[in-house]
Amino acid sequence: MVMQWQKRKAVGEAHERRVAAALAAQGWTVERCGQGTYPPSIQQALARTTSALRWFPDLTAARAGEVVTIDAKDCMPSSTSGRYAVSDEAIHAGLQFIAGNRPTPLYYVFGDLRVLTPVEVLHYTSHAERRHDGAYRLVSTRQAHPFGTVFGRALPLRAAS
Repeated sequence: MVMQWQKRKAVGEAHERRVAAALAAQGWTVERCGQGTYPPSIQQALARTTSALRWFPDLTAARAGEVVTIDAKDCMPSSTSGRYAVSDEAIHAGLQFIAGNRPTPLYYVFGDLRVLTPVEVLHYTSHAERRHDGAYRLVSTRQAHPFGTVFGRALPLRAAS
């Protein structure tokens, strides 16, 4: 169980680095936050809870006075099904985060660097059968937005005055 968690953690951290690098390339200043910044003992304890802290965003980014938060979700797109899987608990924690931190948006950035919000995932899956066993919502990858559409192109450098 611990080895499985450590493997998922390593994959997740690599994806967070990829997303942070992609944001930086677009001119965003990026900082890690959330569970990945805690010591291993706290991370492991959070992994066993249903606390919303478990799904706190992984990154905070700012550019030109705008602030956004990112939950990097790798290993979520299915190459065979064309869907992303997002847990109900993550969606509900995301909605709580949005409500408590408005107007700062929260974006899910998937392994293919496409983007959805918790509200969009909920909307696109509202027709799905309700399960109460730690279920995941499956949303079509076609619903996701291209990374550049959400986070824009790199800002031009200003000439020194």
